Amino acid sequence: MRFSFRPLVLLTLSGLLLAGCASRPTPAYKHESFDSNSPFEYWSTRVPANACELGRRALLSQGYQVEETKPESIRGEKLFQPEADYGMRLSISLVCLPSNVGTVIYANARQTRFALKAGSSSAGLSVTGIGSISLPWVADKDSLVKVGEETIADPDFYKRLFALIDSLDGGSNNN
Repeated sequence: MRFSFRPLVLLTLSGLLLAGCASRPTPAYKHESFDSNSPFEYWSTRVPANACELGRRALLSQGYQVEETKPESIRGEKLFQPEADYGMRLSISLVCLPSNVGTVIYANARQTRFALKAGSSSAGLSVTGIGSISLPWVADKDSLVKVGEETIADPDFYKRLFALIDSLDGGSNNN
């Protein structure tokens, strides 16, 4: 009786190929619902510039550095370091657009994750006619590397942000 390895190899390769395809995450756009009941918007009776000013004050009151300030859009960010070799940046954008009742404030928050990665480099020297020489001096460099980024979609996060804006407005808005 003669045993052939070819069918076994083909079967193993086919299984690995299928496993590789199955482990791919579902594309993000497939989960996008475009729901009309959005957690990313807040209605205010103020004019857009005044509503955005309340948003700016809300971010500043929580330690956000306001990077970009225009009358109808605000951008702020805050840095976090929960562990010595891990950091996060939370960026919030507010856009204030006119509506039939005053203003709609649209908010978008992004969380970017960073990890400290160690790297090393060595010095090299190239001389024409002789060739190149790699010198043994090694320099270690630690650097923060972006390891992920995502839009925050948690409705409770935006409820807390809009509740703060509402409190700065005297608590007069209803959502």
